[in-house]
Amino acid sequence: MNVQPILQPVWQQWLLGVATAGIVLIILVQGRYFLIPLAIAVFLFTLTSAALDRLARLRIGPMKMPKWLAHLISILLTIAAMLLVFRIVAGQIDAVTAAGPIYVERGQQFVTSMFIWMGEDAAAGIVAAFEEIDLGAYIRALAGSVGYILATGILVLLYVGFLFAERARFPDKFAMLLPEADRADRIKRIFRSITHTINRYILIKSIISVFTGVVAYVVMMLFGLEFAETWALLTVFLNFIPNIGSIIATLIPTLAALVQFDTWIPVLLLFTTIGLIQFSVGNLIEPTLMGRSLNLSPFVIILSLTFWGAIWGVIGMFLAVPITMIVLIVCSHIPALHPIAILLSRDGVVIPMDETQNSESPRETEA
Repeated sequence: MNVQPILQPVWQQWLLGVATAGIVLIILVQGRYFLIPLAIAVFLFTLTSAALDRLARLRIGPMKMPKWLAHLISILLTIAAMLLVFRIVAGQIDAVTAAGPIYVERGQQFVTSMFIWMGEDAAAGIVAAFEEIDLGAYIRALAGSVGYILATGILVLLYVGFLFAERARFPDKFAMLLPEADRADRIKRIFRSITHTINRYILIKSIISVFTGVVAYVVMMLFGLEFAETWALLTVFLNFIPNIGSIIATLIPTLAALVQFDTWIPVLLLFTTIGLIQFSVGNLIEPTLMGRSLNLSPFVIILSLTFWGAIWGVIGMFLAVPITMIVLIVCSHIPALHPIAILLSRDGVVIPMDETQNSESPRETEA
């Protein structure tokens, strides 16, 4: 008689959890056109806020930089960076699109040479299937993607601008939203931890990605690979996707070299060189610079890439690791969710909320 009252709330909690997860998943999928620009804007706002705080602390002699000037410089730098990226991407897409027919013809010749050993009929059938590829559809898709990137970029800039406009009012709103001092202090610590970790991750990842792209560009130029700028730019972006991105960034220029060169020697040398660069950066340089800031299980990273890629596409794969890191940090500061943080972490070592309080309390007392 006493079993039913105990089991019923457990089943209710499970059903409530499943229903909540389903609703959240539907919102993420159906609202992706609204949520993706918002997520990008929040990450850009977090980064530029850190730069803004540094600018606000700068002094020119006895004078301190006004906050409005620091805000203006941060917004202008963000706009300039996004316009520069868009200009480069649009220009490279136009160049690759213009040379598309030539590459298709070279690809047909390469496919014929590879499958000629199967007989002329088999090779002709494979070439015929290759010819059925609708290049115009891909060109229209590329043109559409440029328009989508431009529209998303404008929306992101609007979001970032309005977030900066509201930035000065955040503390007052936060104080009114959470009047309890202990709860407000705990959430502030979580936000500080998230901001510091995400800023460090994105900054280090950006430096490493740009470095890898520049080195790969030099190598591709030495080999005389066509559209080296395009493949180097792709390398920069793809290196933000852990594990999978470096593999794709190695295969794409290799496939381009297969179409361009007549012999296998430059193709194999290019593949080996770029592969060594990616391996050295991913396994030696990046772990040294990251340290424990990326304390995520490799299996969890793959699952996160798969999940967010299925929901938000390529943009979701770029945001997968930062989002998972935020989940890890939040769970590590909440005792009830601490087991989830352990499962998400690489080595199971996470900082619980009680230890965080103990480590920060002396600073608060001194202040």
